[in-house]
Amino acid sequence: MSHTMRCLIAFAFAFVAAFAVLPAQPAAAMTIKRVVSPGGIEAWLVQDSSLPLIAMNFSFAGGSTEDPDTKSGTAYMVSSMLDEGAGPLDSKAYHQQLEDNAVELSFSVNHDYFQGSIKLLKDRQDKSFELLRLALNEAKFVPDATVRVREQVLSALRRETTDPGSIANRAWWSTAFEGHPYARPNNGTLISVPTITEDDMRDYTRRVFTRGHLKVAAVGDIDPETLGKVLDRVFGALPATGTLREVADVTVHDTGRRIVSQLAVPQAVIRMGGNGVPRKDPDFMAAYLVNHILGGGSFTSRLYDQVREKRGLVYGVTSYLTNLRHSPLFMVSTQTSADKTREALELIEQQVAQMVADGPTAEELAKAKSYLKGAYALNFDTSTKIAAMLLQIQIDDVGIDYIEKRSALIDSVSVEDTRRVAKRLAPTGLLTTVVGQPKNLASKEPRG
Repeated sequence: MSHTMRCLIAFAFAFVAAFAVLPAQPAAAMTIKRVVSPGGIEAWLVQDSSLPLIAMNFSFAGGSTEDPDTKSGTAYMVSSMLDEGAGPLDSKAYHQQLEDNAVELSFSVNHDYFQGSIKLLKDRQDKSFELLRLALNEAKFVPDATVRVREQVLSALRRETTDPGSIANRAWWSTAFEGHPYARPNNGTLISVPTITEDDMRDYTRRVFTRGHLKVAAVGDIDPETLGKVLDRVFGALPATGTLREVADVTVHDTGRRIVSQLAVPQAVIRMGGNGVPRKDPDFMAAYLVNHILGGGSFTSRLYDQVREKRGLVYGVTSYLTNLRHSPLFMVSTQTSADKTREALELIEQQVAQMVADGPTAEELAKAKSYLKGAYALNFDTSTKIAAMLLQIQIDDVGIDYIEKRSALIDSVSVEDTRRVAKRLAPTGLLTTVVGQPKNLASKEPRG
């Protein structure tokens, strides 16, 4: 057995043991501490010494909206390059250090945020956090790694040109937000990615990786004093502020329009979306309940019951709220066979219209409240999930006591609230994109 294989197996066993079986903490009993480092960097901490593990999630405001207009995919390339060598370590040495110390490190980007997560063993925290510090402060961005990562991104983009889900998504976003940074795909295009240079990536990190745009959540066997030192060590040398571009608030264009694109695949993919309710709006919790009843992932939702169970038109159908910083969304997603596409689409439109017009029943609301209060605990059964949830609560800016008050917020929603708020979901209709070979279904304009 090769040395590399032995390292990989050791690495895998370390994390199966370290993170998959971390005891769950009851959300209500969990104590969240607000930690401020000597250098003034804030983090939220759930201290848990039951296992010698630490998980940390963090984000910088400024995701792919910070990409230059003609270079979409820049932030995505940065997220793929940070572990390709940093400080004194080249790519091979950096990855070897991650493996030798059983560190799980990842970076990602969405429209609004650049995010990272690190999972590590307590007795290797000094080396592990040093690797994170190097990635954020001293990434190399050398040409040979850029060429290799760029080709990986381009290969994925080429595959997307024949994937109906990717095509439907891109058509929806480019139409819904034409002329706005949200219209650009996070991972770029076959035209933009080849133009992204090492200097473009360095410029992105200089503007976005700043203490002023940083939020951090940590979970595990680390005390507040030690975490404070870690925060200063990892993030303390970053600039205090950056120069993020001004991104305008925007609403979904072309609601009521349907775009059908032909592609020779057995299944047709459907994406539908319109304007939603902002996360900090007083009506958000009512909208959250309305969406759950309509199609929020439960097997008891109206869409699942009507479209899947009673008529067998799809394997799955879901609706959800997406809280972009500059455009709250209400979305519906499914896929079906070519000959059932029209029937499924019309039935979904009917169910959405009925919910918007009449709202849910009292019985549906009671069941949704019970489910959503009970299921929330599933977000806290691993250190990884807890760290992710603490970070999301900070991004949503709903308060460090949100977990404690969430059930009361749900209980405070009345049937009258949901019926009023249902009319705020997609008030001007839905923009729909369909990709496949749907029978008897054509594109149409908003009033077509």
